[in-house]
Amino acid sequence: MNRTDRLYALVEDLRAIAPRCRSARALAERFEVSVRTIERDITALQESGVPIYAEPGRKGGYAIDKKMSLPPLNFSPAEAVAIAVALSQAGEQPFGRHAHSALRKVVSAMPGPEGELARELARRVQLVRRPGEDGEESRPLGAEHVSRAIEEALLRRRVLRLDYADAKGALTSRDVEPGVFLGGRGGFWYLVAWCRLRDDVRVFRLDRIAAATVTAERCPDRPLEGFATDVPEMIVHGTLLD
Repeated sequence: MNRTDRLYALVEDLRAIAPRCRSARALAERFEVSVRTIERDITALQESGVPIYAEPGRKGGYAIDKKMSLPPLNFSPAEAVAIAVALSQAGEQPFGRHAHSALRKVVSAMPGPEGELARELARRVQLVRRPGEDGEESRPLGAEHVSRAIEEALLRRRVLRLDYADAKGALTSRDVEPGVFLGGRGGFWYLVAWCRLRDDVRVFRLDRIAAATVTAERCPDRPLEGFATDVPEMIVHGTLLD
């Protein structure tokens, strides 16, 4: 990236996250230059009239006047996460870095509560693969009403009532507290949830869920780390919005 392009990209990056700030070190890593180069670029932008100011302190950095921030967009948290999941599965692609940059701008421009909800929802959608392995062909999620019910339960933090068939076809009905949407292993998608029938975390393959109903009961707060699954020789990738 030449300097002119980098200066433009710096402004766009700071504008996308306004009024939050970004440290010189973080900007240097993002644009693959030295911290000193970023400091010189910021000074040049300030001298040209761009309203960038420095926030002091350990969590400080550079910020741009919120008047230059992007207006709110009519993206729902679920729509933002859907874009993030699609990008996560795309792998290396032309303009890939630009696509992720565009997603960051979309989320940063969302109203505060909506953006935070999108970030929380994104943490609950994860992909797995073996080290050195490319993405596998995705299989169907299962019945459409099942995946929609899981999405709604994760978004609203509600208890789900499932009819689930095990590997031998035996059907059981159980109430679960959804934790994580997990995809990529063998091309299948799974729901990792706290199963009240088993009183423990269980993993449910979506194509084996015969029925799913969102109840009115709100899930109790459980740490997301408690839904971690033991997948030998697998790498788990979170869905990132920032």
